[in-house]
Amino acid sequence: MIENKGLKVRKMIDNDQHLLVKWLSDSSVLEYYEGRDNLNKVNYVFFDCEEDEVKCIVEFESKAIGYVQYYKIDKITKENFGNSFGNIYGIDQFIGETEYWNRGVGTLLVSSVVSFLYEHEKADKVIMDPQVRNLRALRCYEKCGFKKVKILPKHELHEGEYRDCWLIEHTRD
Repeated sequence: MIENKGLKVRKMIDNDQHLLVKWLSDSSVLEYYEGRDNLNKVNYVFFDCEEDEVKCIVEFESKAIGYVQYYKIDKITKENFGNSFGNIYGIDQFIGETEYWNRGVGTLLVSSVVSFLYEHEKADKVIMDPQVRNLRALRCYEKCGFKKVKILPKHELHEGEYRDCWLIEHTRD
């Protein structure tokens, strides 16, 4: 689907289950994505559910290193976030191989997916809702051109506690 400077994003297949189990068993990854108390959700969240997300594995230099999903934002969610018009997509991602953190791979991934959504899905805007405390991710997203819109109080249940998140957006130039 996407190839850019050693980065490749491909649709997820059933044989990728072991990758997600590995990454979502790493407490460093789980600190920010899904939570360290949610290992039983891998099959349900990533394979058994029939949601509208396009679920993909991220490879870098031919090694599977992470996960990304994108999805069209529905009318109710747009209204809840204060974005009632346009073709808006949401994305979620994580780098599961922690040795690839702080190397610019996340920035390359996010900017590549945003470009893909503008070009292939004709998105007008891309939004995300990272936790307020995930400063490394927020720096990455800001480098990619995302702007903070508003705080979403107690927006995400993470490890038994509702956490505040930022609504951030990237608008087509």
